[in-house]
Amino acid sequence: MARRGHRPSQAPASRPRFYGRHAVLAALANPNRTVRKIWGTREALSALDLPPVLPIVYADVADLGRMVPSDAPHQGLVAEVEPLEDVWLGDLLESGADNRRPLMILDQVTDPHNVGAILRSAAAFDALGIVTQDRHAPPESGALARAASGTLETVPWVRVVNLARALEEIAEAGFWRVGLTGHVETTLAEAIGAPKVALVMGAEGEGMRANTEAHCDELAKLPISAKVESLNVSNAAAIALYAVATRPDA
Repeated sequence: MARRGHRPSQAPASRPRFYGRHAVLAALANPNRTVRKIWGTREALSALDLPPVLPIVYADVADLGRMVPSDAPHQGLVAEVEPLEDVWLGDLLESGADNRRPLMILDQVTDPHNVGAILRSAAAFDALGIVTQDRHAPPESGALARAASGTLETVPWVRVVNLARALEEIAEAGFWRVGLTGHVETTLAEAIGAPKVALVMGAEGEGMRANTEAHCDELAKLPISAKVESLNVSNAAAIALYAVATRPDA
C-alpha cells in the first residue's frame, strides 16, 4: 500500500460526515480511516458489527435527515470521519511500475459528484489511482463519498500542488500522457497504444488548461456524435478507462 503522509487532525466541526450504507460501511472497513462517531436508526445499527469503543447515537429518520443535505439518501446511517492521510505521487507510481494499470489525472474538476463517480469508474476498471490538484479539487465530503459508493476508501487519490510538475514525474515513470479534448482529430483508440497510459481530463465546459495540454504527449477525442456537444466528465472518464482496459494488447 502506498505510504501516506499526515494531515493535522481536523476540528469536529470540519470533519466530513458520510451517509448511506456503501459510504459508511466502506469507511468502517478501511483500516486507514478513523471513524469518530456514528448515528443511525436502531434497525440500521443492529445489522452492523461495530467496535465497542466507537461512540454510537441512535436517531430516527427525521433527525438523520437534518444532518445531511436536503433529500440526501442516508439509508439510516451517518458517520463522522477523519479525512484520509495523503498519498504521495512517487509511492503511487512506484506501486504501478511493473503493471499496465491506467492512471487518471483531473485538471480542476471540482464537482464532488463527478469526482466521486470517477473514483467509482477507476475502481471498476482497476486504475492505479487518480491525481488532482490540492486546491482545485473537492474535499472529502458526504456527497463525494456517496457518489463514489465506497471506492473513496479503496482507490488511491493523490493531491498535488503543481499539476504540470506532477505530469512530468508521471512521464518519467513511463506513462504515455493522453489528454482528452474535443478539438483534435485523433481518437482515443488511436492514442492509447503505449503500455502505460495516463488519461488527463479537464473540467466540464472549460476543459484542460493550456499548460496542462502542453504537458500531454498526445491529445485525443472520444468519437461522439455531432448531435451532442460534449459528455459529462465522469461519463467521459468511464468510457476512456474502458477503452484502455479493453485494448487488444491489454
